Amino acid sequence: MDITIFLKGSALSALALALAFVAPPEAAEAANTASAEASGEFEQARQDRRANRSERRAQRQSNRQSNRRANRSERRAQRQESRPANRGRQFQQRGNRSAEPDARPVQRQQRTERRSERRQQRTENRGERRTQRTENRGERRAQRSENRGQNVQRRVERRGERRGDRVERRTERRGDRVERRGERRVERRGNRVERRGDRRTERRANRGNRDFDRRSDRRLERRDRRSDRRVDRRRDRTENRRIRRDGYRNGYRDGRRNGARAERRNHRRWDRRGWRSDRRYGWQRHRQANRSIFRLGRYYAPFRAHRYNRLRVGFFLDSLFFSSRYYINDPWSYRLPQVYGPYRWVRYYDDVVLVDIYTGEVVDVIHDFFW
Repeated sequence: MDITIFLKGSALSALALALAFVAPPEAAEAANTASAEASGEFEQARQDRRANRSERRAQRQSNRQSNRRANRSERRAQRQESRPANRGRQFQQRGNRSAEPDARPVQRQQRTERRSERRQQRTENRGERRTQRTENRGERRAQRSENRGQNVQRRVERRGERRGDRVERRTERRGDRVERRGERRVERRGNRVERRGDRRTERRANRGNRDFDRRSDRRLERRDRRSDRRVDRRRDRTENRRIRRDGYRNGYRDGRRNGARAERRNHRRWDRRGWRSDRRYGWQRHRQANRSIFRLGRYYAPFRAHRYNRLRVGFFLDSLFFSSRYYINDPWSYRLPQVYGPYRWVRYYDDVVLVDIYTGEVVDVIHDFFW
């Protein structure tokens, strides 16, 4: 009933809204009044439903309370009715107990007997436990002794195995050492043979180079001697002319004095032949005895694209080739003579060159001086 009313009210309200949008003003007002009446009826029906719900709840509560009270009263009446019968039973039981003989002494005796039996049982159990413990202890000790003996035997076996392994390793190491020694000996012999062959080839090559160098050096020395002789002759001629001229002008003493000065100037000039014939400067023997000193490593030229050129006496070098990094500061360690004045011993690749640092002129040169 309530659902139908609700549906009717909603349908009427929807109809009223539709008429309000479509119908004229008078029809719209009538529709509005109808919708208002329908909504009022719907509200009234809702209030009625709520009132019915509250009445039914109150009825249920009152019924529950009345039922509980009735049940309580019934149980109380039953208890009151059953009390006299229960009391008669209790009195009867008490009378029966009083009529029977007193069983307390018997119960006491039974209790004492039970206690004694329990005590005896406890003592017996204790004895059995003690014997069991002693037996278990003996078994454990025997087991421990057996385990100890087994452990000792295992240790002895392990030690023997370790010793055998050590002996095997030692023998293997000794065999490896012997093999390595043999291999090393073979390698050393092969290396010795190779070194001997290399030395022989080097010696042969060096002999050929030395012979060629000696020939070339001899030729150069001959040319240098010839050129030096020519220069010396020219200088002597000019000096003699000056001496004569000065002697005629200033007298014989002045001419003799000027000639001595010229001779001292000539002695200050570098002598390439003199120091080579001196045994103190035997650099070749010294190089054969001390080869490591003549191995200076790689030569780094001052220019990247520069290549080796075989220099001769009279050649002029650039100043970068005889800078301080190329100086031989201790000539005597290579059995070279000491220099003086503007002269410096300079390394040029594997050659050693004596340069006049004022002009850059090569005064003396030794080819293949270093290894």
